[in-house]
Amino acid sequence: MPKSNPSRQEVSVRVAGQTLTLTNLEKVYFPECGISKGELIQYYTEMAPYILPQIAKSPFTMVRYPEGIGGASFYQKECPAQAPSWVERFRDPHSRQGLTYVICDRLATLIYLINLGCVEIHAWASTRERPDYPEWAVFDLDPDPPSGSLEALRVARWLGEILLELKLKFLVKTSGAAGIHILLPLAPHYTYAEVQRGIQGVCRFLAGQRPADCTLERSVKKREGKVYLDYLQNGRGRTMAGTYSVRPTPLATVSAPLCWEEVITGVRTEDFTLRNMKERMAQVGDLSQVMEDKSDFSLLLHYFT
Repeated sequence: MPKSNPSRQEVSVRVAGQTLTLTNLEKVYFPECGISKGELIQYYTEMAPYILPQIAKSPFTMVRYPEGIGGASFYQKECPAQAPSWVERFRDPHSRQGLTYVICDRLATLIYLINLGCVEIHAWASTRERPDYPEWAVFDLDPDPPSGSLEALRVARWLGEILLELKLKFLVKTSGAAGIHILLPLAPHYTYAEVQRGIQGVCRFLAGQRPADCTLERSVKKREGKVYLDYLQNGRGRTMAGTYSVRPTPLATVSAPLCWEEVITGVRTEDFTLRNMKERMAQVGDLSQVMEDKSDFSLLLHYFT
């Protein structure tokens, strides 16, 4: 990937055999730390070998920030009409609007999307081949102020202990903000409804055990200071920031996988950023590889529903 040239508004590049026109590479997307659109593209180019295997078969939802994180943003599910013909598409048969999604299955498509202003990576939990059967489940831990990342990590530890007791595989990652995600890799044998029911059962159990710390209460006013256990994220078409996704925060934080020891001892989730992720990868490797193994989700359905 060539470096951006401040004197040019456009530059043509070859990416994995395709020609892309990249625009406004010098535009500052993150004013507080001075990260440009070109630096964002460079990050995703370097991280593509770790990101693409997780999203390559799934419908992609665009969250676009064409003027950077300080400007207006918008969701876009429909594949752009002007998208190159080599961009893979998926027409959702259950969509009333006849939505056609992008399938981000290659580096050229990923860079095409980032060039459109997609700061974040958002893809379904299921694939185009089996869109009704997710390949991962998520515990989405959302701390309500004054609770923060440390409280979310504490709840993640309690949930992790339950999963470890059942000998299930899982990945703990930062959301890129104050929250924590716990992902369970699944064989695509369970419907979204079944997965949501199993995750809800575990969340209900934990909230019953730790009512002062976590809650399933959807009303923001009624969950002040607690960690919200959002099991509803396990729904068809629902997305969240993917592993290694950059977030639209002042420091360009990243949704970073954690070692179990970091969950136990606690970490500063804001310390994981676009600019230090390469160094972290050199230290701990690709922790998301645990998602290649599958959890026996039937155990959750058996014990918690």
